[in-house]
Amino acid sequence: HLKTNWLKISLSILLSVITLATILANVFVVITIFLTRKLHTPANYLIGSLAVTDLLVSVLVMPVSIAYTVTHTWAFGQLLCDIWLSSDITCCTASILHLCVIALDRYWAITDALEYTKRRTAGRAALMIAVVWMISISISVPPFFWRQVKAHEEIAKCTVNTDQISYTIYSTCGAFYIPTVLLLILYGRIYVAARSRILKPPSLYGKRFTTAHLITGSAGSSLCSLMLCCWKGKNSSAARERKATKTLGISLGAFIFCWLPFFYACWFSSHLLDFFTWLGYLNSLCGYFTNVAFEAMLLVNCRKKTIYLNYYTFYHE
Repeated sequence: HLKTNWLKISLSILLSVITLATILANVFVVITIFLTRKLHTPANYLIGSLAVTDLLVSVLVMPVSIAYTVTHTWAFGQLLCDIWLSSDITCCTASILHLCVIALDRYWAITDALEYTKRRTAGRAALMIAVVWMISISISVPPFFWRQVKAHEEIAKCTVNTDQISYTIYSTCGAFYIPTVLLLILYGRIYVAARSRILKPPSLYGKRFTTAHLITGSAGSSLCSLMLCCWKGKNSSAARERKATKTLGISLGAFIFCWLPFFYACWFSSHLLDFFTWLGYLNSLCGYFTNVAFEAMLLVNCRKKTIYLNYYTFYHE
């Protein structure tokens, strides 16, 4: 029993540290975007919305999950169970779908830069965010229609009812498989387009694009500028391709690594199910490093002109 208690205490501390780190990281992102006027751009509104969503996961879902994971017993009643499950499904799905709209925004910014500048507005970003939440809610609500029969019963477990196979297929496809395929397609096309621009830079009014043109005139992202910095020589082109591959690989790889096991977790024991669930929650923290730390304070030097890209500066006015 002593050994078991120590394991529970250690597990509680570990999960609490992960939760606290997720809260602090996403609060930092939200505050940074809110207080920095240069970051008040449509692309950054999507990033900020993702941070708010991940913050909701860390505040509404993860603390309750710590107690449930450690004790393996639900002691909070049916009402809180319904609220917790609803928050879990909605916020986690919204977090995943935010990655899709961010990828879509980056794709348009790189492949149709000049035209997309005119359409890239705060209203458009708000519409994309609204669609994300509408889809997320539509995925989280259905299970509660057939849970109402057990509303007055005491429960020891708080899980989603998977008796409805049609809902299981609908929810897993909507929350993971379709977004994953979309991300693979979008980031694949982003890489191809960026690689093409690296090897064969486009021209603007008969002149070569400079990094400054790309940042200020094309509504590009820091990802785009990272791929299109004006270095010279074949070796530098190869280096930029490697950086592009690494950027996309880290972002996409972190997402798949965190969420793919969870959607196969039903085939494993409860302990592995808990592990895979928390691995999915960890994506709310990984998003900070893949979307912020990797691109933070990027220094672009092009023809002796230095442009500093601050946190989340995907587009400079």
